[in-house]
Amino acid sequence: MTSRIRHITIDSHNPYSQAQFWAEALGGKLSDEDNPGDPEAIVEHAGDTILFVTVPEGKTIKNRVHLDIQPTDRTRDEEVERLIALGATLASDMRRPNGRGWQTLCDPEGNEFCVEPSQAEIDRIRAAQADS
Repeated sequence: MTSRIRHITIDSHNPYSQAQFWAEALGGKLSDEDNPGDPEAIVEHAGDTILFVTVPEGKTIKNRVHLDIQPTDRTRDEEVERLIALGATLASDMRRPNGRGWQTLCDPEGNEFCVEPSQAEIDRIRAAQADS
């Protein structure tokens, strides 16, 4: 027998607000059972479920676990711009001159996550390397 991951759970002060941000960021949806002020909120997204739960303490150090996301219909840089417009902030820029690398952002409560190049960008990088 094996187990599967049921939820990726993230501590937060305002689960509903966090879930709204991540539902928008990932093109998912909030659970129909969640309402503002609830102690937890779920984002349903293409097979993944992210659960936000209320905790009393704030985030004080770097996350031990974080999400790496990859845009599906735009470039990494376009996705970073979109996420910043939704309320994320840029924490660090690890992009490389060859197009690889990532940018680390923080969600509205300061949890780090990384935005990687889209698959189309990776395919272009690989093709350029093969031509070299």
